[in-house]
Amino acid sequence: MPLVLVFDQNDCKGGNRSPQLSWRGAPAATQSFAVTIFDPDAPGRGWWHWAVAGIPANVSQLPSNASASGVLRKMGAVESRNDFDVDGYAGPCPPPGKPHRYIVTVYALNSSDLRLRQSSPSLMFEHEIRTTTIASAQLVVTYGR
Repeated sequence: MPLVLVFDQNDCKGGNRSPQLSWRGAPAATQSFAVTIFDPDAPGRGWWHWAVAGIPANVSQLPSNASASGVLRKMGAVESRNDFDVDGYAGPCPPPGKPHRYIVTVYALNSSDLRLRQSSPSLMFEHEIRTTTIASAQLVVTYGR
């Protein structure tokens, strides 16, 4: 994983920029998109690094740093409060030792009217996203220190 995506606190020295992502082949019924990044290897129930919903259906890519740069807000998307207790993206920062997996998921949704507000918990985003998902694609990346 490029260092520019890694968290920039808690002994991690990255750039904390959300990743550039692109997708294609969404179903015709797609009304909006959502993106999540989840670490299933974190202790307990895992760790949410990012959840964003309300990405318009005509969008097929997010630039690097879309979270902090304001690009997502300009398009009307909303971001959750992640498990670092920060709104928006927070990059990987696993404890030293075994690398962790980070599951990046892009969801095609059959609704553009989700009941989500900026700063809502990631778990709430996950529930709303999953109830309206018509297709999804995943990418798994690893990072350790």
